[in-house]
Amino acid sequence: MINIKYSAEVQAARSNNTAIVALESTIITHGMPYPQNVEVAAQVEQDIRETGATPATIAVLDGCLHVGLETDQLQSLGQAKNVAKLSRADFAACLATGGTGATTVAATMIAAKLSEIEVFATGGIGGVHKGAEQTFDISADLLELAATPVTVVAAGAKAILDVPKTLEVLETHGVPVIVYGQDSFPAFWSAQSDLAAPLRMDNAVQIASAHVLRQAIGLPGGQLVANPIPDTDQIAAEILAPIIAQAQTEADNKGISGKSVTPFLLQRIFELTEGKSLTANIALIRNNARLASNVAKELITLRS
Repeated sequence: MINIKYSAEVQAARSNNTAIVALESTIITHGMPYPQNVEVAAQVEQDIRETGATPATIAVLDGCLHVGLETDQLQSLGQAKNVAKLSRADFAACLATGGTGATTVAATMIAAKLSEIEVFATGGIGGVHKGAEQTFDISADLLELAATPVTVVAAGAKAILDVPKTLEVLETHGVPVIVYGQDSFPAFWSAQSDLAAPLRMDNAVQIASAHVLRQAIGLPGGQLVANPIPDTDQIAAEILAPIIAQAQTEADNKGISGKSVTPFLLQRIFELTEGKSLTANIALIRNNARLASNVAKELITLRS
């Protein structure tokens, strides 16, 4: 049996059948330095509460799956060293060996399903890395979206990826890609891109209805909701493009591959934008958390 521990807040929401939004924990352990990581995680949780739902930050602590972290656990995780970055392949191994790990998009979706949480807010999903035709470097997030019935609210795919190929893989695996409120696919730090929205929905009711109807039809997997970063917080795509290209060239020259690619690129982009990329990242995560909360509330209404 899987040992799952719920925070007091999440347990109360489960008992009362109120809306819950899952949150990943790699942003805490691999995204920002302490204490900013804990401050941002706490702010995102508060955004969810203020929108009328309950946050459930997910992590593995000493071999136990935690769904919702108490304040002391969040503080401890934010300062922990050598925390594993968990995806589908190593999730069970971390539990079996009593390890501590932070969940990526894929692992958070798995944990959310185990906990009967249907909505998850994150920054951006993983996808097809540039040069994948040689490296075959494709995130497990994409196949998880095809397999696990969770609605994931993100600001699109991370802009460091090959976004057109990412969308093609999602289409191949039958994953609905719903852009919220606009006709172009958002580009993570930038609200707009030259890619058309595969699907468009303009309110949380439509998104929640699509989630329920997929299950009623018997379709497997979840759906991706691409929520554009607010215009006031974005970095224009034309500014970012050469910066991303420079960071990618540096990664290639250093022979960086696998799970090390994304953190290296994000750190270099942070340095090259003088911190603006992190400021935008925080804004988009908070924006996604609020939309996810509204979708989770609508799901409760539809099911009642």
